[in-house]
Amino acid sequence: MPKKPAKKKSAKKPSTGQTARQKPASKKPAGKKTTAKKTPARQPAPKNESARDSAALASLRTKIDSLDKRLVSLLNDRAKLVVEVGNHKRGTAVPIYAPHREAEVLERALGANKGPLSGRTIEGIYRELMSGSFALEQPLRIGYLGPPGSNSHAASVKQFGSSVEYEDLHLISGVFTEVIRGHVNYGLVPIENSTGGGITETLDAFIEHAHDISIYAEVQINVHHALLANCKPAAVRRIHSKPEIFAQCRQWLATQYPQAELVAAASSSKAAQIAVEEDNKAREIGMAPGAAAIGTALAGELYGLKILFPRIEDNPNNITRFYVISRERAKRTGDDKTSIIFQTEHAAGALVDVLAVFRDAGINLSHIDKRPSGRKNWTYSFFIDAVGHRDDDAMRDAIDEARGHCRELQVLGSFPRSKRIL
Repeated sequence: MPKKPAKKKSAKKPSTGQTARQKPASKKPAGKKTTAKKTPARQPAPKNESARDSAALASLRTKIDSLDKRLVSLLNDRAKLVVEVGNHKRGTAVPIYAPHREAEVLERALGANKGPLSGRTIEGIYRELMSGSFALEQPLRIGYLGPPGSNSHAASVKQFGSSVEYEDLHLISGVFTEVIRGHVNYGLVPIENSTGGGITETLDAFIEHAHDISIYAEVQINVHHALLANCKPAAVRRIHSKPEIFAQCRQWLATQYPQAELVAAASSSKAAQIAVEEDNKAREIGMAPGAAAIGTALAGELYGLKILFPRIEDNPNNITRFYVISRERAKRTGDDKTSIIFQTEHAAGALVDVLAVFRDAGINLSHIDKRPSGRKNWTYSFFIDAVGHRDDDAMRDAIDEARGHCRELQVLGSFPRSKRIL
């Protein structure tokens, strides 16, 4: 019997245990505050919206996937026709790369574009399509002024795409000689920079090879310079690049790196290689890397340098004009230019007489430059670009008349006028 009260006490313990369990429940006001912050009643709405968004995205992506399949099929249908074109050209004198045809294709594609893709995007797509077409018809080799990663290399890729072969020829004169010898199909050489003017090495090469080469196409490239390095911006102590590039970035360098040592290099690509080598040597002797180069984004990719600052040129509209040189002549497109080199008689007003011929014929001269002839002191070779094709009646007559005022005159080529900047 005395144990019964103990049982009663044990019966009370569960009761006490329930009270203990109720303590957290007794803190419901705090729990209510937490619930109020989370607003559980409103949580399902974002989840439902997210589900609807996911379903909508999935539907759109399914449509994109379907279009991609159709696009790939259409592109391969186009490629089959390209192969037939290549078979037709094989064994004939018809060139694989035809600037007049390129101009037609691009104009038609851009004219059909109703957006939202930009014309620049459409052109980029079609240039890669044409690059792939060259590879199907006949592999092309393009010579350029190297080393790899140079502005000329970047310009070549923009013009001819990624499906052709590129040959680093080290010198502009080398590009000319390799095209003449047929070791490369075409060459790309800079002729003029909007900031620095005419490219003397190219002008001199035209003087030497005027009878053996033809200007086949014109390319305009928007040149951007980037500061490339594998250290933090504040750690840069030495910057390598071409003197011309330093000149084009003078204000930016004076603002950002007034204390840095500027070291001249033979090319922007070589500058990138030197910067990598200097960093490696610095690490070997236990010093922190501090070398940088100014060059193209392509050079950074090729040589393993990061872009610290893109587009550091003082003039954002820094454009370089290039010529594609060939042993072939380009056909008329109706919107062409003709490049001419001539030497006048050493007489008063001789140059004016030549220029007046084109003025009287109503032909606009879009460019004029000069270089020492290299044959006799104080005699010069003059270069002009005239708007029109050499086969146009007015141009043909003007050239014939201008010859009568010159010691020598040579047409370097007629080619489609470049209308867009790549």
